[in-house]
Amino acid sequence: MNTLVRYVIFSAAVWLLTAPGLAAEPVSLQNVVDPGRNLATEPLAAAFSWEQAATFLDSAALQWQKKRKCFTCHTNLAYLYARPGISAAAPAHAEVRAFAEALVEKRWPEKGPRWDAEVVAVAAALAFNDRATSGKLHPVSRTALDRIWTVQQENGGFDWLKCDWPPMESDDHYGAALAAIAVGVAPDEYAQTDAAQKGMAGIRRYLKENPPPTLHHQTMLLWAASYTPDLLAPAARQATIAQLLSLQKEDGGWALATLGDWKRADESPQDTEHSDGYATGFVVYVLRRAGVPAEHKAVRRGVAWLKGNQRKSGRWFTRSLHKDSRHFISHAGTAFAIMALAACDEPQP
Repeated sequence: MNTLVRYVIFSAAVWLLTAPGLAAEPVSLQNVVDPGRNLATEPLAAAFSWEQAATFLDSAALQWQKKRKCFTCHTNLAYLYARPGISAAAPAHAEVRAFAEALVEKRWPEKGPRWDAEVVAVAAALAFNDRATSGKLHPVSRTALDRIWTVQQENGGFDWLKCDWPPMESDDHYGAALAAIAVGVAPDEYAQTDAAQKGMAGIRRYLKENPPPTLHHQTMLLWAASYTPDLLAPAARQATIAQLLSLQKEDGGWALATLGDWKRADESPQDTEHSDGYATGFVVYVLRRAGVPAEHKAVRRGVAWLKGNQRKSGRWFTRSLHKDSRHFISHAGTAFAIMALAACDEPQP
């Protein structure tokens, strides 16, 4: 089935779910429709819609789960961060959450994790999801968090995926920052457990010996420090905030390529001029976590960009930093856009 046909089918499904007078059938594994490719040419939505964002998130996460039967940082793991920002009361949310729990309870004991990175990423997603839903640490999430320390390296870091798919799957520093976020966000004072205290001592040692290679990585530390303040000195925290604010585009958004110096696989230049969903959502969300008020002028401009640049499918487009294939970073960009809007208390219907 070609891209145009998939997009037409998805658009028809979205219309059926949102047309006046028609009952919306929740997206599930049984009725999920491929949301189509992430294209820069997709038209903008006529108006911002939480419902369309939810439909896209549900469809992208479940399609990935159904077709590929795996978890990735940019799609279904990011989904578990973001979906409660709209509502966790959705069949898709329950199905994605159940799939993550099954990894911890069944796959890992029987076959082991695919990679060390899977342990950290799944634990972070489950802990974040717990915080955003019940506010209690689920036993399966605790099991996943405790397993983080079994894959921690002697230097305190983690053997992360190095697929040359920045910013998430390209170097070890991202994994160390994400592990710190997982510990910090986990409810029920998990950070105070003996295992977490010992593991975090190793992470602190790793971060001290390995400075963040890009501003994106520094922003990850700013996020982690919102839970564990001593991970970033006050001066470094303010310097990071100032640097992020200085990179805001005239249109109110941010461009992901300006947060690092990544090289594309085809050696073509990165797009540092156009704002995108990932960078704008990520920066606005982390600025809010760092204590920048929702009323701050830069934050308000970022929110305006997000509300004005949603696509018809409900997603926010972001060009891949690696190569122009499917731009899966748009899935994470959509998740961060929702997280940012929720963090700014944008009203929902």
